[in-house]
Amino acid sequence: MTAIPKVLTIAGSDSGGGAGIQADIKTLTSLNVYGSSVLTSLTSQNTLGVDGIHDVPTDFVRKQLEAVLSDIGTDAIKMGMLSSCAIIRTIVETLKKYPYDKLVVDPVMISTSGSKLLADDAIQTFINELLPITMVLTPNVPEAEVLLGKATGSIKTLEDVREAAKQIGALGPKFVLVKGGHLPQEINGQKKVVDVLYESATGAFDDIVNPYLDTKDTHGTGCTLSAAIAGELAKGQDVLGSVKSATTYVQDAIVSCLDSLGKGAGPVNHFHNIHARPYSGNSFVKALVQSLPEGLWDEFIDHPFVRGMADGTLPRESFIYYLKQDYLYLQHYARSAALAAYKSPNIDMAARNAKIIMHIQEEMQMHLKYCEEWGISKEDILTTKESVYNVAYTRYVLDKGATGDQLDLQVAMAPCLLGYGDIGVNLYNDPNTKRELLEELAIHNVSTSPSRFKEVCEIFEQGTRLEIAFWQMGLDRK
Repeated sequence: MTAIPKVLTIAGSDSGGGAGIQADIKTLTSLNVYGSSVLTSLTSQNTLGVDGIHDVPTDFVRKQLEAVLSDIGTDAIKMGMLSSCAIIRTIVETLKKYPYDKLVVDPVMISTSGSKLLADDAIQTFINELLPITMVLTPNVPEAEVLLGKATGSIKTLEDVREAAKQIGALGPKFVLVKGGHLPQEINGQKKVVDVLYESATGAFDDIVNPYLDTKDTHGTGCTLSAAIAGELAKGQDVLGSVKSATTYVQDAIVSCLDSLGKGAGPVNHFHNIHARPYSGNSFVKALVQSLPEGLWDEFIDHPFVRGMADGTLPRESFIYYLKQDYLYLQHYARSAALAAYKSPNIDMAARNAKIIMHIQEEMQMHLKYCEEWGISKEDILTTKESVYNVAYTRYVLDKGATGDQLDLQVAMAPCLLGYGDIGVNLYNDPNTKRELLEELAIHNVSTSPSRFKEVCEIFEQGTRLEIAFWQMGLDRK
């Protein structure tokens, strides 16, 4: 993505973190969507219930909206707890200045624990002023009954659900998703949740069927679902696709619910799709360098051979020997890149490694021309016996590539790429390293495995030690 999708959530705060603004932001973050927020109410609540509600003054609700929409903007809006007529009217009036068609509304009326979250006198305002500008409305069965003025428990069958969705659609929203968690259906001998999506313009129905999960830990499911729908709409999905993706996300969040959080109805796990990396920070390359024993990387990039080249004290014979061995090294380095191309999972990565081989070939021609300036011919180089250090290093890299996967091979080669880059910064202030491929491979190979990360760290350490030995070879000339 060149620009991250954005969703503005307008809702109340849940001090327990399982619902409201907190659930919305967690959901959006885990779906790779940027979330901004406007708080309408503060609630004092936990898994046992709500014991206090403090509405945000309408002027401040307006200021929050203006602040976000006039600067950051949004690709979709999700609305949750609105609590009063004044807050609803303030939001609707302000949104008219910033028209957004992707508006997902969760009619938050009663909490999971039974607390009333929308005043009785605000229900008609909600219907008359908010529903006509709503793209997707997401009531559960009890909320559908309230919106239609029906008695509690009057919606009993799947046909009742469809009829309710149709009647609510006539009130203004383009789509109505009546959630079926309160009314599980028996299908082929199994309990299922059937969420019914109704499109007002066409009269079409779509049933989204998922397993019914018998658990008390469903706190925040409504907030989470509507936020996930808004997030998918912001990414460019259509309504049906967004609803299907969002219901799957919620199902997985319930299945992997967090144990031992509170004594009542616990929250769902908003981060079920996020896996902690075994390395800190966001850079695999940086983590590799940090994994080395203290001082080892500095020993490599600030080796006496390097300092001798920088200050002009390196003996001429040492540099000439190094130039010969480096040419021999590059031949094996090209072989390693060829092996990496063979091990690539797709043509694009194979092509990237092939380009490296072509680059090495060009570099070797430049190397020969440079050697000529020092009185070294190509025949001199090719008749030079390969140093034991050279053999040890290049065969180690090839062995790792032959016995491991491409990540093993790339990590074994990495000290050369990264170290020369750091040396270039230190000596010439001209970095020229290629780190992107390593980061890409790490995402697929070590993003969730501490043991795999430990393996590649060991490869990187050995490669670094062999690079140090390669510098030492120049000094020892053997």
